[in-house]
Amino acid sequence: MPNTLNMVQAINQALMEEMQRDETIVVYGEDVGVEGGVFRVTVDLQKKYGEKRVFDTPLAESAIVGTAVGMAINGLRPIVEMQFSGFSYPAFNQIISHVARMRNRSRGKYNLPMVIRAPYGGGIRALEHHSESTEALYAQIPGLKVVIPSTPYDAKGLLISAIRDNDPVLFWEPKRIYRAFKQEVPEGPYEIPIGKAKIIQPGEDITVVSWGAMVRDVQKAIEMVKDKDISVELIDLRTIAPMDRESFVESVKKTGRILVVHEAPKTLGVGAEIISIVNEKAFLYLEAPPTRLTGFDTTFPLPRGEQHYIPTPERIAKTIEDVVRY
Repeated sequence: MPNTLNMVQAINQALMEEMQRDETIVVYGEDVGVEGGVFRVTVDLQKKYGEKRVFDTPLAESAIVGTAVGMAINGLRPIVEMQFSGFSYPAFNQIISHVARMRNRSRGKYNLPMVIRAPYGGGIRALEHHSESTEALYAQIPGLKVVIPSTPYDAKGLLISAIRDNDPVLFWEPKRIYRAFKQEVPEGPYEIPIGKAKIIQPGEDITVVSWGAMVRDVQKAIEMVKDKDISVELIDLRTIAPMDRESFVESVKKTGRILVVHEAPKTLGVGAEIISIVNEKAFLYLEAPPTRLTGFDTTFPLPRGEQHYIPTPERIAKTIEDVVRY
């Protein structure tokens, strides 16, 4: 039977069910135990599974990730949480030097079945280091998988796939849509393959690629251009690494146009990689310049400025129209 859940509830359900299925899973991090996480994603996990399997840690991201490496090598499946993705930088050395490279370094002797979870992105009027979109930093590192869901249904299915994966997965959760809407989510386990994008709606005039919280804003923009006789094919990338290149390349071959919408800064962002792939694989099909609509090349602003930073449905709609009318 499906339940109607928001993203927080869907992720919590995935954790509950997977911990019941597999006793090697441990969940720990900053305030995940007694408080159930800063956004209450891990609420009641400690009550059900006890302090040995769900526990709080010091505010020491490098130690959180470093201990997970040791646990994963020795037979556990750790799921660690950092309160915000912007707090992941102290753990950067562990993630690059050990998490991403252990399988290669040991020539396949060791693998790290671990998940690093963090609330990600802006839009909740938070303070400094709470609103970054850092997916490009980690997607560029071989050995890491980077997943960003956009719906409660996808969040549960992708997280279960991440937990069961025998390699490390960074699971970035767009906090702006944690409680923005509800969706039917089945009880019991189901998996959504990591590395497979989703065509949310088919279209003929332009391909729009996005992920995370921005997908919802693109959908609002599509409604705005409907009366202008513009048919949009919307692709939710879902997984930044590995990237489902075929999904948007084949789409562009049909539509002849592409717009990438993401919240992170423009320079060296994921949008640049997508457009490069399109230029390599579908250049002769293009009828307009491949286009990016993104955040700015600045530090994410404090609350009073964030509405000027994140692409709005109005800006997205105008850009869609500009590309189609080129």
